[in-house]
Formats: sequence, structure tokens, C-alpha cells
Amino acid sequence: MPAFGFATATEIRFGRGAARAAVPTLASFGGRALLVTGALPKRAEWLVQALGEVGVSVMCFPVPNEPDVALIEAGIDAARQVGATSVIAIGGGAVIDAGKAIAALLPASGPILDYLEVVGKGLPLRTAPLAFAAFPTTAGTGAEVTRNAVIAVPDAQRKVSLRDPSMLPALAIVDPALTDNCPRAITLASGLDAITQVIEPYICTKANPLTDSLCRDAIPRGLSALRTLMQGENAAARDAMAWVSLSGGLALANAGLGVVHGLAGPLGGLSGASHGAICGALLPHCLAANDAAVTDAQPRNRLAEIRVWIANALDCAPSDAFDSLARWSREQGLPGLDALAVTAEHREAAARMAASSSSMKANPVMLDEAALNRIMQAAL
Repeated sequence: MPAFGFATATEIRFGRGAARAAVPTLASFGGRALLVTGALPKRAEWLVQALGEVGVSVMCFPVPNEPDVALIEAGIDAARQVGATSVIAIGGGAVIDAGKAIAALLPASGPILDYLEVVGKGLPLRTAPLAFAAFPTTAGTGAEVTRNAVIAVPDAQRKVSLRDPSMLPALAIVDPALTDNCPRAITLASGLDAITQVIEPYICTKANPLTDSLCRDAIPRGLSALRTLMQGENAAARDAMAWVSLSGGLALANAGLGVVHGLAGPLGGLSGASHGAICGALLPHCLAANDAAVTDAQPRNRLAEIRVWIANALDCAPSDAFDSLARWSREQGLPGLDALAVTAEHREAAARMAASSSSMKANPVMLDEAALNRIMQAAL
């Protein structure tokens, strides 16, 4: 058995009702909180009221889209104005990443670029972040248990990570009730992202026995639950997808990702398209490319397992699994890269940029620019 490490949030609480039950713990982080929300802070009014009842004063900071450098700087300014003792994020992956970055960078000295990978210096944080708690409201990114935040840098046309072990949240609250009645299109895109994030760690070069146990359970569970949710609202399927998303965050933080995310980062930075939708469009074609190129026995066997899990979920033959996943996703309304305004220029640049992305380092086989361009062409 290989040696491995495993790091995650200080505390994870999972289950319906966990969100409201966590309020007293949030009060222990101090009396002034910056509450990072989605575009409509009113949706988090219940949390503002509950925090007020336990003596925590709250300033809301809305995040209307995926965070960029300017938004993080504005969030740091807001946290300083309120004298924040903690940062709490309630929303999708973009909101949680924004909150995580604000909590990490508020105590830091120097410009944000000093701490960003690829386009900056990638310096480690020298001062501990503020206490940070995350409440995901979509089942997608697993950002509540990861040690990085993805931030767009418009000047460089890149999305890159702020990454440090100290950024693991103090408290991750995964309450599936917060995802109930999530719009269908968001459920589909975020759900395919969650499934990607248990598939890639399972076939990557850094997989370990603990991440394997999470992924083996989560991949077939997620495929089945997402198909159910495309047929209608279902509480049990929401619970399952919340678990899959959490499993993906735990797995990717401790094993790695692969070509889907290696391409999705640059494509998102260049085009501004939704990360989850990009991942969903790329997933079946990246699986096919890896399957065609890989020679090592372990990833080959695992790709065969994934074929069977997809076939069981979609009622198709294993030999047709990847094509069936692509067709099914489109039938459910997932846009292709063309509809996401990803241009030929974006694709060419992304193929070059992917080589320097952290996600590509763990892919089970090296794929050259020509192979990456073929993947993106297939995902149009």
C-alpha cells in the first residue's frame, strides 16, 4: 500500500438541518462576520437573522459571478471596514472560493498577485487566515473542503489558484436542504462538475486508498442521482449529490485532477464561460481520449469500471458509454463549447496553457496539444 497523506477542513458536518444547527459554532469565531453570498443576499437572510440572535453582527458581501482579482480586493476592503473576526460563505463554488480567498488574504501583506499561481509569485501565506466557514448551496465544486480558491485574472486572461494548506476551512457545513429546488440547468452543470471531480481523482496518478474509497462509492451514486434529478425534484437524489460533491472536494484536494480541469481553467479564463458547463461538455471526450492513449494497467482498468458505471446509469452498452454520456448531457440541455462562446482562438490558447496547469500534472497519460484540440473540437 502506498504512503499518502490526507488533509481536509477542521470539521465537516453533513446532513439535513446541519446549517441551522451550526450557528452557535459560528458565534465562537467572534462577534463580527463578513457574510459572502451570491448575487442576491436576501436568500441568506435566515442566516443573518440567526447570527444576530447569537450576538454576531454581519456585513453581507455579494458575489454576482466567478471571482476575479478586483472582487477579492473589494471583499478584503469590506472585511476590514466591518472589523471581521471571521468570514462565512453561503453559495455555490464561486462564492465559497471568494470567501476563502478573502479570509486568506485579509491578514496578508503585499498584492494579491504575490500569492497566485502561474501568473504571480505563488508565495506561501505567512499569516494564518481568518476563521472561515462554508455552506455550499449547489452540489458541484466541493470547495468547502479544499485548500485553494480559483480567481480570474482578466489582464492575463487566466483563472488561477490561490493555494495554501492553511486555507482549509475551519468548518464545512454540507446541508443538502440548501440545494433543494436548485434550477435545473445549474443542477446539471454543477452535478457534472461534481461527477468529474470523483472520476478524475480515481484515474489520476496520485490516487490513494482513501480517495479511492470515496470515488468508488461516489461515481455510480452521482451518475444515478443526477439522472433522477433531470427527471424531477427528489430529496434523496439531492442528498446523494451533496455527498458526491463533498467526496469530490475531499478526493481532488488529496489526489489531484486531470485533463478536464486542465482545460477548463484556461477556457474559463479566456471565455468567461461557466466552469461547471465547460467541465460537463469536456468530460466524455476527455475520458475517451485518456482511454485511447493510456497504457498502464491501473488507469485502464479504472476507465473500464467507469464505462460500466455510466452504462448502468444511462441504460447503454459499456462500449458506448462515453458517447452516451455526451448525448445524454446535450439532451438534458447542457450547452457545447460553441454555445458557451468558446472560440477557436480560445481553444488554441487553452491547449497551450493546459501544459502549465496544476490539474494536468496528475492526468494518467500525457496528451499533446493536438490531442487537446481534438477533445475540444469534439465538445463543440
